[in-house]
Amino acid sequence: MPIKLEQVENIKTLFGNRIRQLRKARSITQEDLAYILKTDTRQIGRIENGEAFVNLKTVTKLANALDVPVKELFDFDE
Repeated sequence: MPIKLEQVENIKTLFGNRIRQLRKARSITQEDLAYILKTDTRQIGRIENGEAFVNLKTVTKLANALDVPVKELFDFDE
C-alpha cells in the first residue's frame, strides 16, 4: 500500500519532535548539534520543525550525536 503525502508530512513532524526531545534531554543546543553534524544551525531547526527530509547518513549521524540507537529516533510513542 503506497504511503500518502499526508503520512510523510506527519512522519517528518514526529521525527523532528523526537530529535528536539532527545537533544533537549541531553542539554545539547541546536548550535552544538549542528557543529557535531558539520551542518548549519538552520538545518537543525528545519529538521526539528519537520521541514526537511533527512537521508540515512544524517539519521546515523543524529543517532551517534545523541548517543542513541537509530531505532530510538523513530520511537514516537514516548
